[in-house]
Amino acid sequence: MAIRASRRSGFGPSALATPANAVSAARLLVTPLMVLLIVRDGPAWTTVGGWFLLASTDGLDGYLARRQGATRSGAFLDPLADKICVLAAMVTLVAQGRWWWLPVALIAGRELVQTAWRSHLGRRGISVPATRLAKLKTLLQNLAVGGALLPWTARHHSLVQSTLWVAVLLTLVTGYQYLRDGRRTAAPAPAAA
Repeated sequence: MAIRASRRSGFGPSALATPANAVSAARLLVTPLMVLLIVRDGPAWTTVGGWFLLASTDGLDGYLARRQGATRSGAFLDPLADKICVLAAMVTLVAQGRWWWLPVALIAGRELVQTAWRSHLGRRGISVPATRLAKLKTLLQNLAVGGALLPWTARHHSLVQSTLWVAVLLTLVTGYQYLRDGRRTAAPAPAAA
C-alpha cells in the first residue's frame, strides 16, 4: 500500500499547476479553434471528430483530479471550461441559423446563474458536488452539439432539436437542484433547544 501511495502524486487544495488544470486550460485554449472549425466546415467528419475530442477531455480532467487530488482552482476551472466549450459551440450554431436562440439562451442563463452561485458558495468555503443528473445534462448538451455536427444526423433537425430540448429541461432541473442544495448547505444549523 505504501508503494502505491508513493507513486500517486497528490496535490493540495490550493495547488494551481496540476495536470487536471492543464487539461482544463487546454480545453479553453482549443475552444476558439473548434468554433472556427464549425464555421469553416459545418457538419463534417472533421468537425464532429474535433468536437468528440474536445468533449471527451471533460472526463479526463475529472479523472486526473480524482486521482491526484482535487483543488479549489480545479473546482472552478473545470466547470468553467465545460460551460465555455459547450456554449461557444451552441452560440456558433445559433449564429449560423442552424439552431433557434431560445434553448441556447435558457442554457446560457442557467450556466451564468450557477457560476455566480458557485462563486458565492466557494467564497464561503462551501462546495456542492455535481449530481449524476447534472452529468447526464452535460452529456446531452454535448450530444446535441455533436448531433448538429455529425453528417448523418445534422439533416435530421427534429432529432437534434429534441436532444437539445431534453438537455434544456435537464439543465433547468439541475440548476434548480444546485441552487436548492447550495442553499441547504449554506443555511445555518438550527440551534439546539
